Amino acid sequence: MKTDNWQEMLVEQKVTYILEVENRFIIIEQVPARVNIETGEQYFAPEVVDQLQQTIWEEKAPHRVVETPVFEFTP
Repeated sequence: MKTDNWQEMLVEQKVTYILEVENRFIIIEQVPARVNIETGEQYFAPEVVDQLQQTIWEEKAPHRVVETPVFEFTP
């Protein structure tokens, strides 16, 4: 019987979380996450997810505002 000894390599990092809500982007910086170093996939602790949701729905004044161009993909 063959067994895979594959193990995920996760590292603690601060990441930028980006979400689109009602046609506007919300960017939250310095979010603690465990990041898979091979795939870049991010994992958040339940209490971090709760705080992200609270931050998004409270609509507090942001620390700064970023203006960015938007392009539409045309094949």
